[in-house]
Amino acid sequence: MNTPTLRFKEFSGAWEDSSIGDLINEKSAKFNPEKHGDKFKCIELEHLSQETGELLGYVNASNQKSIKNKFDKGDVLFGKLRPYLKKFLKAPFDGVCSTEIWVLKGKKLSNEFLYQFVQTEQFLTLTNISSGSKMPRADWGIVSSAVVPTPTLPEQTKIANFLTAIDEKIAQLSQTAQLLTDYKKGVMQRIFSQQLRFKDDDGREFAEWDFIELEKVAFKVNAKNKDCSITNVLTNSATQGIVNQADYFDRDIANQNNLGGYYVVEIDDFVYNPRISNHALVGSLKRNNLVKGVMSPLYTVFRFKNGSLPFFEQYFETTHWHDYMKSVANSGARHDRLNITNDDFLNLPVPFPSLPEQTKIANFLTAIDDKINNNQTQLDAMKQYKSGLLQQMFV
Repeated sequence: MNTPTLRFKEFSGAWEDSSIGDLINEKSAKFNPEKHGDKFKCIELEHLSQETGELLGYVNASNQKSIKNKFDKGDVLFGKLRPYLKKFLKAPFDGVCSTEIWVLKGKKLSNEFLYQFVQTEQFLTLTNISSGSKMPRADWGIVSSAVVPTPTLPEQTKIANFLTAIDEKIAQLSQTAQLLTDYKKGVMQRIFSQQLRFKDDDGREFAEWDFIELEKVAFKVNAKNKDCSITNVLTNSATQGIVNQADYFDRDIANQNNLGGYYVVEIDDFVYNPRISNHALVGSLKRNNLVKGVMSPLYTVFRFKNGSLPFFEQYFETTHWHDYMKSVANSGARHDRLNITNDDFLNLPVPFPSLPEQTKIANFLTAIDDKINNNQTQLDAMKQYKSGLLQQMFV
């Protein structure tokens, strides 16, 4: 029966079957920015936001030479190119967009309901049936001929208003996450450049910071997994920290029969991954807060013998140590990783305030992390809640 699992009590009866082409108009009105682009903004594929419906950016249409599709405020923009499926946006202004973006406007659907409908698994499944071999694209001919159940306009409005309220909460949590992240970055810059200093419990100034070589407070871990008794393989992710390799890659990368040369990594050991990325400009340096395991010999594992571990964990999230790493890196190294000798790595200068100040700094920054993590938990839960609603409120 064409009725949703979750429904507002004032509505009953089956939803009516209609083809998507009868419900939605896919506009392909071409627009020449060289002639008419001065007052229009242009949205490209990378500007479409997945999940939140927020605009990520735009460019001036007059600077674009190619013909674009015109859209009106409130139209639904949907990336039809395979890598960009699930990227959608409710247009916040009149403008133009890439021809790789569908401009969708409701005929028998309100645009607000249409925006929610394109997020359902039902619609996304249809767009995965694609045309084009080199770069697969969703095929409007296939999508438009599909028959789907839809509610009356009053029920559409009720559903859209309810889900829009959820979207607003998601947007608020996303904004809070960005504000907290930016705040922490700013505070860390001030703390580790010593523009912001803490005082002791009696209100007195702490002593000036010392800067010492890493080898004075830490040592390189050389213990190997010779008997292959440890099979838990870890990896160092620039964005996620120390994680299980199988979870990170969705499969085991390392050969379980060849782990004898891997380093044994204890909890609280630090690991340097020399691989360069947008999130790790000189490589990623993370503390193992997970479990005891083993890591590839391509990584550098070291263990602190003095100092506050949370303090150094926070320090290595800054860029203050990057210049040194760049200065000692072998210029002949692969372009995607830094090649640094063990001696140079252990000569890395690190700040060493008094232990009480290290503790105060670590506690302060960890408290911000707790707020960030709590907000992220709420955001993930709200997104999951929205996903569940989409499954239950549509047929």
